[in-house]
Amino acid sequence: MSQHSTPGPKASVTTPSQSRRQESHSQSQQSRYVDSFYASPDVRSRFEAYNRLQASAVAFGEKLPIPEIVALGGQSDGKSSLLEALLGFRFNVREVEMGTRRPLMLQMVHDPSALEPRCRFQDEDSDDYEAPIALSSAIADAIRSRTEEHLKKIRAAVSAKPIVMRAEYAYCPNLTIIDTPGFVLKAKKGEPESTPDDILAMVKALAAPTHRLLLFLQQSSVEWCSSLWLDTIRAVDPTLRRTIVVVSKFDNRLKEFGERWEVDRYLGASGYLGENTKPFFVALPKDKGNITNEEFRKQIAHVDAEVIRHLRESVSGGFDEEQFGPYIGFGSLKRYLENELQRRYREAAPATLALLEQRCSEVESEVVQIDTKLEATSNVAVLRRSAMLYAAAMARHVGALIDGAADPDPEEWGKTTDEERSESGVGNWPGLTLDVKPANASLKLHGGAAFERVMHEFQCATCSIECPPVSREKVANILLAHSGRGGGGGLTAAAAGIARASARSWLAPLLDAACDRLAFVLRSLFELSIERKRIEDSSDWNNSPRETQGCFPHS
Repeated sequence: MSQHSTPGPKASVTTPSQSRRQESHSQSQQSRYVDSFYASPDVRSRFEAYNRLQASAVAFGEKLPIPEIVALGGQSDGKSSLLEALLGFRFNVREVEMGTRRPLMLQMVHDPSALEPRCRFQDEDSDDYEAPIALSSAIADAIRSRTEEHLKKIRAAVSAKPIVMRAEYAYCPNLTIIDTPGFVLKAKKGEPESTPDDILAMVKALAAPTHRLLLFLQQSSVEWCSSLWLDTIRAVDPTLRRTIVVVSKFDNRLKEFGERWEVDRYLGASGYLGENTKPFFVALPKDKGNITNEEFRKQIAHVDAEVIRHLRESVSGGFDEEQFGPYIGFGSLKRYLENELQRRYREAAPATLALLEQRCSEVESEVVQIDTKLEATSNVAVLRRSAMLYAAAMARHVGALIDGAADPDPEEWGKTTDEERSESGVGNWPGLTLDVKPANASLKLHGGAAFERVMHEFQCATCSIECPPVSREKVANILLAHSGRGGGGGLTAAAAGIARASARSWLAPLLDAACDRLAFVLRSLFELSIERKRIEDSSDWNNSPRETQGCFPHS
């Protein structure tokens, strides 16, 4: 995103009357900033209107790319402090030596009833949000503890897994702000050598989505020609069209300016950023004491005023206010972002409305079809015919599955041999100490393929068992009973009797286990058939009604 400028001729030396008018204008701007942009009824109503549109789309299951800001820069360049200023309250980890070691994804939610921010953290292992946190010190402690515990758990110096915090506030838009770990040239003592590359890859991935604005921060002490990370930003956004360059800690540089030409040359970036990219110059309060949110916002406005005053009064000839004035101070940056967000909301509104109209049309069509089916339920003959057709369709799908079918997807619906044993409750084959592994045991199969695999496994199990010896007493009892009957048929019958008796003792448990496993495979055919019919019906949903659909639910 290109940042517009207002080119003009070099301003003349500021006169006392001009200075008084400029100071009055600056104070007026400060007052508007302290009163908050979002307190405007017109602006608030626009945000609330888009919020309702967005909520309606989400209710339909649609995902809309709301405006997002990613803060990028070197470590200790002031990213976290800038995001706190954008929110209007402090919350982040304050230890400089620790900084941001995980991405902090701050989901801002515009809530007119939240005159004080309500912050909740997302559970580390689920999408659920925890109870709200009221005190800013508790928020900082939670961020610090979550960072330390997670890094200790994974034994790493940084992690790409974000900390997600939801902040509901009357003075913020619907916006996601992502605070990223700062770029570093060399890993600290005790950290893996790959830490700088890990951070670089993580930040590039976060900055890649094109709907995200990039806030690139660089300390004022760094010369433009010596910028370490500007080329890294250009690798993600070559033309800097969606990048907002912010020179942080600008107050630290002010004492080095003595002449107007020095200030104007520095503010103009000497051509390093291109003609269409104008950086913002921001200074923020250094006081880290416990103050109210309102006092914090007033301190920000006071620092803005002091920076302007210094440039006007302490620099010989002042500076080119017409060209650079709109880019100096946090208030200017905040107003620019607010205007940009308004533009994006306006551009998103037509597409959101079109999406909702399309979904409403689809829902109306579905309601008409459902009403038709409900009306048909009053006709017993139609119900009977639909039930018969539904049963016939299910039988057809069962037959297709037994014959062998690729739908539904075996990777999702099929089971391995171990999964079949576990879910059927059969376990290992009785009487065997060795684990029987049939061919294709690791493949996820269903239907006829799974049935044949169980049969092959049963065959392998029976071949693994030796027939137990038959005692002389059993043989004698059977042979002697047939000895007086004469002919060779008596001996044959005796041998068959001995075989049946032996089979009952050692083969019957294997048969029982095989039947239980096969029954499990066959029972699963019903759910598989339901899924096949659902897929079949959904593919024909927008076509003319099919006989097998009837008025029964698809499931």
